[in-house]
Amino acid sequence: MSASFPRIALRLHSLMKAIVLGLTLVPAALPSPAAESIAVAVDQAKLIKLPERVATIVVGNPLIADVSLQPGGMMVVTGKGYGATNVMALDQRGDVLIDQIVQVEAPSDKLVTVYRGIERESYSCTPTCQRRIMLGDSPNYFTSTLTQSGSLANQAAGQAAAGAAMPR
Repeated sequence: MSASFPRIALRLHSLMKAIVLGLTLVPAALPSPAAESIAVAVDQAKLIKLPERVATIVVGNPLIADVSLQPGGMMVVTGKGYGATNVMALDQRGDVLIDQIVQVEAPSDKLVTVYRGIERESYSCTPTCQRRIMLGDSPNYFTSTLTQSGSLANQAAGQAAAGAAMPR
């Protein structure tokens, strides 16, 4: 019985060494979460350098983020809605070159949110407060602000076109 005790102790010692070695190698084998995610704010874009040979880009949920392949191996990621989705880049054979999480968050600029009961309005206050529509704003506020912005943009485009058409 005394001869089997050293064998058991030796096996237990070897097993413990294997477990410790395995635990130290696991973190090195797994990619770090920070390297695997792309953080972008709603209504903003970020440029990401892609590996060579990318032929196709797929986004999991286009309501959260939009992606487009640009010349020179660049990808533009645009935040569309709050949340997380993934983006994958494939080569011509269909092999996955990239599979990353895209985390879309609120903008970090100076925003003020005003609640009137259940109605919500957002303002960008840099340096003075101006209307800024955000996901989650009340439908009336959102629509009226968007309509005003569209009207202003159309008028500016019309004025620019009229100015360009006039001879000097």
